[in-house]
Amino acid sequence: MLFGSHSFFAPTLFYCNPIGAPPTALFNFSSKRIISINNGFRSITPVSLFIPAASLKRDENKEADDFAELKEKVKNVGIICCNSIIPGEYTRLICPKCKGGRSMERSLSFHISGKRNFALWRCFNFECGWAGQVFAHNSTTSDGVDQLGRMGSPRILTEESLNLEPLGDMLAAYFAKRMISKDTLKRNHVMQMAGDQIIIAFTYRQNGILIGCKYRTLEKRFWQEKGTDKVLYGLDDVREADEIIIAKGEIDKLSLEEAGIPNCVSVPNGAPQAITSKELLPPEEDTRFSYLWNCKELLDKASRIVLATDGDLPGQALAEELARRLGRERCWQVCWPKKDEFSSYKDANESCCRKFKQGSRRTMPSLRQLHERFEH
Repeated sequence: MLFGSHSFFAPTLFYCNPIGAPPTALFNFSSKRIISINNGFRSITPVSLFIPAASLKRDENKEADDFAELKEKVKNVGIICCNSIIPGEYTRLICPKCKGGRSMERSLSFHISGKRNFALWRCFNFECGWAGQVFAHNSTTSDGVDQLGRMGSPRILTEESLNLEPLGDMLAAYFAKRMISKDTLKRNHVMQMAGDQIIIAFTYRQNGILIGCKYRTLEKRFWQEKGTDKVLYGLDDVREADEIIIAKGEIDKLSLEEAGIPNCVSVPNGAPQAITSKELLPPEEDTRFSYLWNCKELLDKASRIVLATDGDLPGQALAEELARRLGRERCWQVCWPKKDEFSSYKDANESCCRKFKQGSRRTMPSLRQLHERFEH
């Protein structure tokens, strides 16, 4: 269990406990080389023992030419290859586009391949996100990147292109049973896919613009729109928040909003089955939790983060993985109230439904009130 010795006196909705562990770095950019090990031995790729000297010379000249051409292309997009850049490793640089944002940090993760024939980069400043890649041999690059190497415009999404329509009566009734009102659904732009199937569409927006969509059937089958960056659901609700609540799913986020807690978001891809025992990956490789790195600058502003994940084992695992990346010293975890002598409510929606059915929707204490009741 992740709970410490402190708790909130808050029987009406949930309890919050600190995740009591030594502080960890909020963002860990690793530059260690990865060495393949098989059965305790380093893996060595066999090569020919007899390679003509002329062939070696040609290969060296070609690699040098490729590197010179690559550096010139990278320079054209504003990235200067300084001596600290080592091929095969990731380097943090000042982003030429945003200059590191308000914090003026080295937010650009830059990488040149070991063979020095292509480069890629991504800025982890939330308000920038500039990314791209270039190859030494040609002026064109992979899909989504133009000739200068800058990542092309993100995929343009519209409600029409995704074939979305307002929620029908069946889904409105489904949410009503879960105590989520039409006003909350409308404010969060919850829609449905047009057609014969009943499919909920949770639209992801940033600054009011549609940037992604997650789909859910009534049988709890999930999928997401391809070709979009992963971000937190409800991003615009916490843009200026000093305190952020993170739930496991979209319905939990909507339930907390119904309870009078608007500064809440949810993760886009659910919970892992278990806590990983491995060291944290560098942000550019930490794909499962890319939504945290994509929202880095926004999360940096929060002095307190409440992890309102599910009470089951995957929910506990998610809380731990989030705390490892966000910094344990500012993370608190929700303890859902007791359902009976032997069990507790599982998540935000279950807990809120209980209170709403008891008629306490309008008297639900705010998170700030819960903090005021915190007892050492």
